[in-house]
Amino acid sequence: MKLYRRYILFISICLGLLTSPFGISSAIAKDFVVVIDAGHGGHDPGAVGKISKEKNINLNVALKLGKQIKKNCPDVKVVYTRERDVFIPLDRRAEIANDAKADLFISVHTNALANNRVAKGASTWTLGLAKSDANLEVAKRENSVILYESDYKTRYAGFNPNSAESYIIFEFMQDKYMSQSVHLASLVQRHFRNTCQRVDRGVHQAGFLVLKASAMPSILVELGFISTPEEERYLNSETGTTTLADGIFRAFLAYKREQEIRQNGSSNTILPEDVPDPVKKETIDTTSNETLENEESPKEVVSKAPQRPQQVEKAVTSQTERSGIVFKIQILTSSRPLAQNDKRLKGLKGVDYYKEGGIYKYTYGDSSDYNNVLRTKRNIAAQFKDAFIIAFKDGKKMNVNVAIDEFKRKRNK
Repeated sequence: MKLYRRYILFISICLGLLTSPFGISSAIAKDFVVVIDAGHGGHDPGAVGKISKEKNINLNVALKLGKQIKKNCPDVKVVYTRERDVFIPLDRRAEIANDAKADLFISVHTNALANNRVAKGASTWTLGLAKSDANLEVAKRENSVILYESDYKTRYAGFNPNSAESYIIFEFMQDKYMSQSVHLASLVQRHFRNTCQRVDRGVHQAGFLVLKASAMPSILVELGFISTPEEERYLNSETGTTTLADGIFRAFLAYKREQEIRQNGSSNTILPEDVPDPVKKETIDTTSNETLENEESPKEVVSKAPQRPQQVEKAVTSQTERSGIVFKIQILTSSRPLAQNDKRLKGLKGVDYYKEGGIYKYTYGDSSDYNNVLRTKRNIAAQFKDAFIIAFKDGKKMNVNVAIDEFKRKRNK
């Protein structure tokens, strides 16, 4: 009888685990889903050069990018908005990403200039209000795709891609994925510059309809200028398309790894050996708003505040001097030092920072008591929604979950 009762109890527990949201089924990790969007297609050629059409360049790079991810990331599901030369409406592209519950949306495009103007280099764009006429023109060109749709006035609520007035809607729009999108865009540009040896035209914002309708971190990549003969030849070469796809792939890997470390404290995503790990076994914050709006200085990606390397050195030294475990709140990152009155610090006093992987990481609060830092984080949550706690031990960064466990053990002694 006792054996029978134990058997019934065992079966009940198993059934409970299977049906419970905290049971076995929830332990199965969801695939990381990335949607790759090859811009234009079918009867929409995109920008047209002397020897090629944008739609074909976009598709070539998009398929190579997806192939790289599939080959190297078995835990990632790749979804294409198109895999051949067909026309896909803008809203349908975003719908594909939303239906797939994508973690990332990467739209691949090729730039162009009118009137025989010549330009070189790659840029990456996120959703926002265009802050220059040049940026607005890029958005107008990409959004003009909707004119190929017979019912575009109904589909897009009267939006006119060629009217500057239509873009006012982007001024009042709040994008909760902005920080992640900007960070991914910054990683793409870093690899375009360092891995692909491309001219870095920076990170920009503009009102792209395809990004507006996508409910996840999203970027739009402009690979180069089809209107510049030298660029067009590169964009149509095997070397060019492979190199560009590889640059985006490496940025994707870095972003994915950072997100996993931030969420889980560890990651199985392996970066290529010849690319420095930007996080050094820890996370990079996604709150840095690195944007470029000055076409005359394409490598200026953040604020024009004067560099103060002696302060950065001091910050690094101050952390290495501390013994034991110290908790801090990471509030944002930047590729260059920020002035004390920089608006991104939002008036916060006593901000410290240290340099890691070429990135300046800004922190607030400093205590060996995790609870004190946690309370401080709650106090600044309204100002820094994406802030998170990090830990150092004897001046060296460590896994924050391990640090918390150690703090608890010492407190309970």
